[in-house]
Amino acid sequence: MSSVSSSAPVSEIGRVAVDLGPRSYDILVGGGLIARAGGLIAPRLKDRRALIVTDATVARFYLDELARSLEAAGIRQESIVLPPGEATKDFRHLEDLANRLLQARIERGSMILALGGGVIGDLTGFAASIVLRGIDFIQIPTTLLAQVDSSVGGKTGINTAQGKNLVGSFYQPRLVLADIDALDTLPRRELLAGYAEVVKYGLINDPAFFTWLETHGADLVDGDGAARRHAVMTSCAAKAAVVAADEREADQRALLNLGHTFGHALEAECGYTGELLHGEAVAIGMVMAFELSAMLGLGPSEDAARVARHLASVGLPTSPAAIGRGFDASRLVHHMRQDKKVKDGRLTFVLARGIGRAFLSRDVEMGQVEALLERSLAA
Repeated sequence: MSSVSSSAPVSEIGRVAVDLGPRSYDILVGGGLIARAGGLIAPRLKDRRALIVTDATVARFYLDELARSLEAAGIRQESIVLPPGEATKDFRHLEDLANRLLQARIERGSMILALGGGVIGDLTGFAASIVLRGIDFIQIPTTLLAQVDSSVGGKTGINTAQGKNLVGSFYQPRLVLADIDALDTLPRRELLAGYAEVVKYGLINDPAFFTWLETHGADLVDGDGAARRHAVMTSCAAKAAVVAADEREADQRALLNLGHTFGHALEAECGYTGELLHGEAVAIGMVMAFELSAMLGLGPSEDAARVARHLASVGLPTSPAAIGRGFDASRLVHHMRQDKKVKDGRLTFVLARGIGRAFLSRDVEMGQVEALLERSLAA
């Protein structure tokens, strides 16, 4: 079982340190952090000015609350509100955000606050890394997916026609504030998409956490605050350890891509329209990674079935057929070949010898992958 306590009150602030030497920072997890943000952010400011970047959906729920907290701490603030959705994570909106930051006369001593889900966090972090050659920013993730994955570790970027996250930078935040209460306003589908990333940590190297999720995952999805806090703390601790050991994904950080090679291909084929959410694609991808491992004789088929059974039990899709549209296996393979993890024409796959026993492999033949895809598409 994870060493992170599952009995702490939701209102208690938990702390996970990301150890990167002079660029180290904390992930704070607990309830009511947006309302307390001003006091938590103030010690990290070079001057008393912050620019909030958010989207129209999140702004309705949390922009005023965050602004009041900053004002109470004596921090001047302005806001930039962008359209919601994955389509915002592109060159056009990056240019728009950079221009609006410059029009606001942002200075290097200013702080940018990314208030929102993974799209806002990735886009804002990338803009922070390039405007004035680098401005400090803080992640305030409001979705489960962003709290346990995209807000931690410094990966920023945008999507292109060629694929997901192919343009970006490694740029670490100064702080991450994961407010568990923000999950109460998430649509169930968005919450489930984030839950897939929680499950990922158990499948990579923490089988006891996966077992815990089999028992408590439904409670987490249904609103149990203690279960949510424990899952976010455990996930963040797992990711922080990996990032500290391999910040720029030279080796073991690639394990965090479990399910993503398949998932990104499905997302690209769907066109980032919202038809398929990132976490839904990852859920399908993780099942396919375990099925591929079983097909290659590397892991037991029983574990692949166990993964699919748990994801399905909370309402996540587990095969491309669940999306309700036709796919072509050769087109999905084409998308995979655009992946960032291609080296010398070969893809690095995250496979598994069992639950909690993920490993990297560059020995997979794409013909085997296409055969698995064709089988899954025909199911």
